[in-house]
Amino acid sequence: MFDIGFSELLLIAVVALVVLGPERLPKAARFAGLWVRRARNQWDSVKQELERELHADEIKRQFREAQQSVQDTEAQLRASGEAARRQAEELQRDVARTDPGSAEEPLMTGPAPDSPASVAQHVVPATPDTPDTPDPEPQRDAMAPPGIDGGSPRDPAPVPPTDTVPEGKP
Repeated sequence: MFDIGFSELLLIAVVALVVLGPERLPKAARFAGLWVRRARNQWDSVKQELERELHADEIKRQFREAQQSVQDTEAQLRASGEAARRQAEELQRDVARTDPGSAEEPLMTGPAPDSPASVAQHVVPATPDTPDTPDPEPQRDAMAPPGIDGGSPRDPAPVPPTDTVPEGKP
């Protein structure tokens, strides 16, 4: 701001001491310090107010840009939705013209053949069902990986018998 060195400050102090004298110099220094402090506080207040206004303007600008972006995206979505609706209606008209009896039936009622969803729905029996089998084994999922022993990992583990009493002992 000001280019005042130590020699200039010393010269000002000597002149003030000569002009004001030793009795009034401390009061004058306090008074000058008070006014410098007030000027600095006022300058800081103005600076903070300008920064707040600039920040508020920046936020308003960003908000307007975001709002415009949302409106543009909304318009694009509406246009693409309208185009998709028109294409769907055109496709329905084409299907109705080619096969009027099947226009009311859905085109697909389940998962695509050979897709993981359709394969997972198939359950393969672990053993063939025969009428003379008293306790059939539970069915396993065809998509499940085999366990360590080659069986289904969902098969229950064999339970060892708990009530075995050796002969001759009560």
